[in-house]
Amino acid sequence: MTLVLGIETSCDETGAAVVENGRRILSNVVASQIDLHKQYGGVFPEIASRQHILTIVPVIQQAMRDAGVDWRDLDAIAVTYGPGLAGSLLVGVNVAKALAFAHDIPLVGVNHIEAHVYANWLVPTRPAPTDLGSAPPQPAEPPAPPPEPQFPLLALIVSGGHTELLLMTDHGQFKRLGATIDDAAGEAFDKVARLLGLGFPGGPAIQQAASRGSAEAFQFPRAWLKGTYDFSFSGLKTAVLHTVRKYEAKIGAPAADRKSKLVSSQTPPLMHTIPVPHIAASFQAAVVDVLVEKTRQAAEATKARQVLLAGGVAANALLRKEMTARLAPVPVLVPPPALCTDNAAPIASLGYFRFTRGERSGHDLDVNPNLRLGVAPAP
Repeated sequence: MTLVLGIETSCDETGAAVVENGRRILSNVVASQIDLHKQYGGVFPEIASRQHILTIVPVIQQAMRDAGVDWRDLDAIAVTYGPGLAGSLLVGVNVAKALAFAHDIPLVGVNHIEAHVYANWLVPTRPAPTDLGSAPPQPAEPPAPPPEPQFPLLALIVSGGHTELLLMTDHGQFKRLGATIDDAAGEAFDKVARLLGLGFPGGPAIQQAASRGSAEAFQFPRAWLKGTYDFSFSGLKTAVLHTVRKYEAKIGAPAADRKSKLVSSQTPPLMHTIPVPHIAASFQAAVVDVLVEKTRQAAEATKARQVLLAGGVAANALLRKEMTARLAPVPVLVPPPALCTDNAAPIASLGYFRFTRGERSGHDLDVNPNLRLGVAPAP
């Protein structure tokens, strides 16, 4: 049995988790900062790093208590060292290095984006993630783990800052088939949500608004970029902007007054209204259509045995539904929504596989805010 403590502070979530053998989640604690950043319409980097400083020690302590382990029980500490916000990453990396040094535990630096894929290896044995300060979960009889994902596999990583399509032939062995050439899918969700006055974070807000609208109300463009597996969402975002401005011009509403003009899907798009649910539904459908079709084409060309979804946007209900339906008979694996967003359990899982391959990081491990896939930390 190999136990790894994972630490995640790449953006605005402070996470710590203990994972057994890269698969069983013994604990998973997250301190969210969403309420702190809502007023800014996005993550404020300096506030995020300061909040990590306040919460990281209590988060790690609760993760250790929830798992029922002591420092001598751990085989390794895995930590995100990039990509992400520099200030946020520094908090997690420096704490992980200090703990590894103090307790003489091996340290493994991992790539946050690659770690998202490993949410598909995890088997929750207790409610996950646990909010900081909540009561420890009750012990549960661990279920028999399902089979591990089978290589070669195709992984679609869709998050706030990244949209990547990877062909993985083994742990640590992958080829990037495509990526966004401008906005990431999650970034597009956030920007359109802000444009529509729906708040932050954009993904859940768009999904909720779209549930009351029609995906056929607007024919927003799809950037197919034929001959590639790359993605582009800037044109779609611009089309939504022009649509909103057209309605604002008709009603004479300044952007600051947009929120008061939102209407339900039962109201037709009249001259004096902005049909936000219809716009949200049509936008969401356009994003999902491109993500699913590009992945389907890649799965067919590579003869992948399975397709894995990963990243915060993988929690989107329409994406999960369409990916499963349109890629059949290729199996599609999707993590529980709680494991799609930033948390430390996938960090610990990837750390386990790196650790068992003999990979270690030195105590001089430094952060890399622009870290790319396939780049290993210096030993």
